[in-house]
Amino acid sequence: MNSLDANIRDNKTKGQLNAIRNNGSVPAIIYGGKDENQKISISKKLLKTFIEKENFLSSIIELNVNGKSQNVLPREVKYHIITDEPTHVDFLRVLPGVKIKIEVPVNFINHEKSPGLKRGGVLNIVRRKVELKCPSEKIPESITIDLDNIDIGESFKISSVKLDSDVIPTIQGRDFVIATLAAPTVMKEPEKPAEAEAAGGEEGAEGAEGAVAADGEKPAADGDKKEGDDKKSADKKPAEEKK
Repeated sequence: MNSLDANIRDNKTKGQLNAIRNNGSVPAIIYGGKDENQKISISKKLLKTFIEKENFLSSIIELNVNGKSQNVLPREVKYHIITDEPTHVDFLRVLPGVKIKIEVPVNFINHEKSPGLKRGGVLNIVRRKVELKCPSEKIPESITIDLDNIDIGESFKISSVKLDSDVIPTIQGRDFVIATLAAPTVMKEPEKPAEAEAAGGEEGAEGAEGAVAADGEKPAADGDKKEGDDKKSADKKPAEEKK
C-alpha cells in the first residue's frame, strides 16, 4: 500500500485557498463514515507522482495526516482548465464492510504465449476498465486476463474472470465481453510458384515488346483516354449552356 503525507488546513476564504496552491500544495478533503469531513493539503509534487499511475482512482492509499494514518480511496481529482495541474482531490475513508462502486483497470499478460497473436491476430479490447461493486477493503488492483494458449476467434467474458464472492460487476443480467482475439485485418496472399512467375515474366516481356511504337511510346488502346482528355471534355460546355 502506498503512503502519502498530508497536513490539516484551516482556510476560510478563497484567497487563503489560492495561497495554499501558490505554495506548492493541493487542497483536499477526506469524507465518509461517521467522522466529520477533514480538510487537508498535500504536496503537489508528491501527489502528481501518484496521479500518473494508471490505477490511482482504484488504489487504497495510507494517508498520514499530522502523524495519524488512515486508509483512503481517491474518488475525484479536479484540474486547472488551462495548466492541467491538479487543484483539488476528494478522498473517501475506507471503512470495513462499506460497499462502493469503482472502476478497475483490465490487465493482459503473456502476449508472447498466444498462438493467435503469433499468427498475426489482433487483440480487440472492448473494455479497458470494468466497474465493480465491492467492500472498500477488498478492491482488486486490476482484472488480469491471461493470453497464454489463446487462439484467433476466442473471447474473454466477465464470467471467465475470477472474482471474490463479495466483488460483483455492476452490470448484471448479461455476460458482457471484455476482449476478443480477432483475425488479422489484412490477409497475406499466397506466394506464386516459381514456374508460374517465370511464365508470366516471358509473356509480359513479349506483350510489352509488341506494344512499343517506332517513337518508343506505347500507343493508346482503343477506348483508352490520355491524361488531360477528361479535363478538355469537361471544359467544353454544350452549346445550349453557353447561351
